[in-house]
Amino acid sequence: MNAPMGLTIAEDYARFYPEGEVSLRGAVEMVKGAIAFCREQGVPRLLADVTRLTGYAPPTLSERYWFVQEWAEAAKGAVSLAMVARPEYIDPEHFGVTVALNAGLRANVFASDSEALAWLLSLES
Repeated sequence: MNAPMGLTIAEDYARFYPEGEVSLRGAVEMVKGAIAFCREQGVPRLLADVTRLTGYAPPTLSERYWFVQEWAEAAKGAVSLAMVARPEYIDPEHFGVTVALNAGLRANVFASDSEALAWLLSLES
């Protein structure tokens, strides 16, 4: 499997910076592909910054449930995910983070890259 466009690997984590106008399904698939790539390559942590993706509205709760389940399946417990999103796309109750935890995916969402990276690097791999 080739690395998705916008993905770079550091020492023990990867950074994924996709960009472009896509549907929500397209955005979900991009992140899912990056998670699967990291899992296959043995990279235990992924920072995915989706702030450069446009073309879709903030996801509903049911959409959040759906895509987090897909990401958890792609990670298979081997990849932790720090997501960076525009503030208006972050659910204040962090519903997706709870869904992720319940699905076996260690994940969190942030409005800043630096906070996301600090959280990600604080995790044991």
